[in-house]
Amino acid sequence: MARSDIDKSRQRLIAGVRRFQRNIYPRRKARYRQLVREGQKPHALFITCADSRIDPELITQSGPGEIFVSRNIGNLVPAYGEMLGGVSAIVEYAIAALGVSHVVVCGHTDCGAMIGLLHPERVAKLPTVKSWLRNGEAALATVRKRGAAKGERSVLEELIEENVLLQMRHLRTHPAVAGSLAQETLALSGWLYDIGRGTVRIYDEQQHAFRPVTSELAAVSRAGR
Repeated sequence: MARSDIDKSRQRLIAGVRRFQRNIYPRRKARYRQLVREGQKPHALFITCADSRIDPELITQSGPGEIFVSRNIGNLVPAYGEMLGGVSAIVEYAIAALGVSHVVVCGHTDCGAMIGLLHPERVAKLPTVKSWLRNGEAALATVRKRGAAKGERSVLEELIEENVLLQMRHLRTHPAVAGSLAQETLALSGWLYDIGRGTVRIYDEQQHAFRPVTSELAAVSRAGR
């Protein structure tokens, strides 16, 4: 990377901070100060990919203090005891300390991590990434065992979906999650975000399919009548 690129990146970040201090913070000052006084009380833990095209707060239209976010390559959640680390600590803290009532695992279209699972040669020179992606291998095995002849894009889309479901299963192995589910104080959701279309689909446990968020809202509305 050229020195000019490094300088441009630094300048863009600093310019952004200045715009925040000048234009955004003054309008939200009261809210930020309230959060300092009262602490954070997020209602949900949102686990998604580190992909720079994903913006959880923007997608959910959430403000400061409303959602607790965990981002990593592939929106992966190691099964409890497999890789105790940052993600496991975030899950435990969000549920046991912050008391969130909802955990979302959100995958997305054109996921580089899932492409890496399909084509391991692309991450051969990235040993840490390659090791991390082991947390999605069961999803890949499931897709391959189905055995249907499909094109590359269809296989990738199916893998992205299956990976979200796998990570939800991994979540259930975490003690904080298992206990809260048993007490019915926590819900798990699987989401898929389409970057190019701006749409979200949510997994329907009864229909075993990802449905548009509009369908989910309609179902909630009917249930509330």
